[in-house]
Formats: sequence, C-alpha cells, structure tokens
Amino acid sequence: MRIGFDAKRAVSNFTGLGNYSRFVISNLMTYYPDNIYKLFIPKLPEGTDMDNSQSEDIYSLKNTHKPFWRTMGIVKDIKKEHIDLYHGLSNELPFRINHSGVKSIVTIHDLIFLKYPEFYSMVDRMIYNTKAKYACRVADKIIAVSECTKRDIVEHYHIDPSKIEVVYQGCFPVFKERATAMKKEEVKRKYDLPENYLLSLGSIEERKNILLIVKALKQVPDIHFVAIGKRKEYADKVIQYAVENGLSDRVHLISKVPLTDLPAILQMARIFIYPSLYEGFGIPIIEALNSGVPVIGATGSCLEESGGPDSVYIDPANENELVFQINRLLSDAEIGRHMVEKGFEYVKQFSDDKCTRSLMTVYEELLT
Repeated sequence: MRIGFDAKRAVSNFTGLGNYSRFVISNLMTYYPDNIYKLFIPKLPEGTDMDNSQSEDIYSLKNTHKPFWRTMGIVKDIKKEHIDLYHGLSNELPFRINHSGVKSIVTIHDLIFLKYPEFYSMVDRMIYNTKAKYACRVADKIIAVSECTKRDIVEHYHIDPSKIEVVYQGCFPVFKERATAMKKEEVKRKYDLPENYLLSLGSIEERKNILLIVKALKQVPDIHFVAIGKRKEYADKVIQYAVENGLSDRVHLISKVPLTDLPAILQMARIFIYPSLYEGFGIPIIEALNSGVPVIGATGSCLEESGGPDSVYIDPANENELVFQINRLLSDAEIGRHMVEKGFEYVKQFSDDKCTRSLMTVYEELLT
C-alpha cells in the first residue's frame, strides 16, 4: 500500500496531537515496513537532510508558508504521489479529497470544543467545528480514539456508527522502563521534589481541573502535590488559592520537563490524579499505569476507558469524594498494590503492536 499522512504536526508539534502522529507513523513503519509511507509537510523539519535518499522516500515536501495548504492545496500532491490511502491524523481532511479517487481516513481525537465551548474562543470553535464536521462527512472511514469520542461524533455530527472504528493509542516506551535509583535521585534534586507527593500531568488549564486536588489537600495532611505541564492563565488561580489557604509550600507547579525525566517522576509518586472535566482519551493515565502508580481519574468522559475497572473515578466537581479516595489509598497499601497489579494487566491492550494491528486492519478492510 502507498499510505499518505498529514504530517505537519508530526514534525512540528511536541504535545498531544504531535505525539499521536509520531506514534502512528513510527509504529506503522516498524511493524509494517513493506508499505510505502509518504509524509506530507509544508517544509522540511529541522535536522533532516533532503540529500538523504531515505528523506526523499518518506517526505513529500511542499515549499509553502500558506496557512491553509493542508486544507486547500494538498490534493494534487496526494494524486501526484499515487497514494492509495490518505490518513488525516488530527481532526481534518483536505477539501474535495472525496473527489480525488483516493480513499481517506480521519482520526477524530475529541469534540471538546462542542462539549465545553467556554474553553475556546469563538473563532477557534468555528474553525475546529468546520474542519471536523467536514472531515467526518467526506471520509471513507473515521477513527475515534475512544468509545467516548465515537459517541460524541454520532451525537453531534449524526454519523452512522458503522463508519467509525475505535482504535486506541499507547504511550512512549520510556514509561514502561523502570528508572534507576540514580535517575530518581537526579530528578528529585533537579526539580526539588518533595519526599511524598501526589502527581498530575498535563497543561495547567481550567479543563484539567487541578484546583480540585489543591482543595483536597486541606483535608489530606503530610503530603504535597506536584503538577507538571505548560502553564496557562489558570495556573495563577491555582497559586492564588494555595497562598490564601496556607498550602503554597505543598503545591508545586513545574513546566518544561523533558520526556526523559517524566518516568522517574511518575514512579516516585504515591498516587496519580487526573480530575479532567473532559478528555478524548487520557494518555497520562496510560503513562501512570505503565509506571506502576495507582490512578484516580474523573467520571464524565473517557477516563474509565484509559484507566480500566480497577482505577478509581470521582466526580470532578466533588472535592470531598477526592479527599476520601486519596486518604483511602494512602492509608491502605494493599489497595494500592492491587490497583498497580491490575493496572499493569489492563494497560497491555494499549501496546504498540496491538494498537498498530488494529489500525492496519482498518486500512486493509477499506482497501479490499
């Protein structure tokens, strides 16, 4: 098969959507090397030499700075490369791809801009909705990253459920490796981590809801809270609450942590807490389960899918419920051990080979 990808985010974005794009592309190349993969990008990523024959084989380069190239200008390039199947990896497909003679698939990660519009500007909502709705309509197949996202697509865009396949995503292999005592001590000193802490990962923004954890600290003595992620304006609200309630010495907001340091930080945490109001899937929970940490997630979206039946889920608006679960896990080590053991088993379904096999099955069925 000749398979093409919208790879702009794969080479330029190093958060969620970029990580997903790299996860898909690299694993397909690893497990199914006999196919031909073309990565459509507007410009070459830094550090890549186009004189290298492998780069020429992989990248289909469009020297342009036009912001809508992926939407308006890419179809002729797809046809020029004789692509059998084009996969839009981040909620969009090119305009008129359905008239190109090329089969198309789009991955829809979430419709949070429709579920929680207050977290987005009006312009962003309009753009995201227009692109996702069009892609769902013209795609030959839709991949949803969770059953929750599939339900949202059916509800909001009235798409036939049979057109949508759920294909999960795994996490970086580094989270499956045990950090050495030396590495743990190194990151502990580097970030001035406390001895005993609760942990959350993800952008520090309103939707992630980490203020709930800070509020819970008032009723959970002798433990700190560490949040790692890019700071948004919401971080100021979290800090202000901590100061006003005498918790500032127990709340640590840390940004710009490289991937190589995250596994050690996760593995030293007592509990991983992810009280997000809404997610498309919840990769940080997968990372925590692989790291051997008990997980507390939130009800209301897809987190039960990523955390499995043996993780704990609380109402994201109920701090007392969170307090109860934190204290229960901290006071009963056996419960935590059971959760970790079951978590290791559950997370096996998100292995690279299983996720990639599921994706390839969708490809093959579409082209036969």
